[in-house]
Amino acid sequence: MTGRLLLLDSASMYFRAFHGVPDSIVGPDGKPVNALRGFTDMVAQLITRTSPTRLVACLDLDWRPQFRVDAVPSYKTHRLAPGGAKSNTEEVPDLLERQVPMILDVLAAAGIARAGADGFEADDVLGTLAATERTDEVVVVSGDRDLLQLVADDPVSVRVLYIGRGLAKAELFGPVEVAKKYGVPVENAGQAYCDLATLRGDASDGLPGVAGIGEKTASALMLRFGSLAGLRAALDDPDSDIARGVRAKLEAATDYLDAATIVVKVARDAEVKISGSDELPTEPVDPAELTRLGTKHGAESSIARLVAAMGSR
Repeated sequence: MTGRLLLLDSASMYFRAFHGVPDSIVGPDGKPVNALRGFTDMVAQLITRTSPTRLVACLDLDWRPQFRVDAVPSYKTHRLAPGGAKSNTEEVPDLLERQVPMILDVLAAAGIARAGADGFEADDVLGTLAATERTDEVVVVSGDRDLLQLVADDPVSVRVLYIGRGLAKAELFGPVEVAKKYGVPVENAGQAYCDLATLRGDASDGLPGVAGIGEKTASALMLRFGSLAGLRAALDDPDSDIARGVRAKLEAATDYLDAATIVVKVARDAEVKISGSDELPTEPVDPAELTRLGTKHGAESSIARLVAAMGSR
């Protein structure tokens, strides 16, 4: 290993910044800049904490991809903006939406690469960049547990820094930690977690899971059969000794499992477009523009911390 690639789930981070920093923090125009400042501070802290040589801020170019909606129509429907079903528009607070371009401007002026893929979520961008890396160890930063399926030791180390409870309480997961916390086989912890999540469901994404199969039962099934494929092979075997009640629940959910597997699995083959080099510079590529943005938005202190973190590596 020659370095470290830090991959940011940008939307996950700026939503948490927006809700975690008071909107009483405003810029010279009197409008909130809490997401901008909170996000910038988080990036600075992450650079200091992980000392990356490369960094990519991954973006949602399609927050609700059609291939997932086709598989499970309820996917993220509860997060659609009022009247947004036809336009597939996510409900985003107005005060946050206006700050997203500011965040992207700061990243650009700092020289931090941005990446997205048409028709895919940021999860898929993260998954593709992590799965195709062959040189450096990878740290994925997200508040979405679905990304735990990316943990790996080979061909490079892939770890997930889970920030669902905030950056101060962030947890670093590799295969061992995922296996221990969620009760899945350590030898295929990433895939097994994906399979467990498929069985369990996820209300935050509109995925009901298999009726009557909670996380505890899903864990027991993963430990016994190793994977969803192994479990389904046992279901097809009339002589397998799966408990009658569990068998009935799983057989009733055959169509759901076929569809949900497509939704829960993070893509590893998205056509990712990156704004430029992912090498993290030690100083901003456009310091004058970064200074202008700091003054314009009243984010001088947060930007100063970002610049200091970049230069301290």
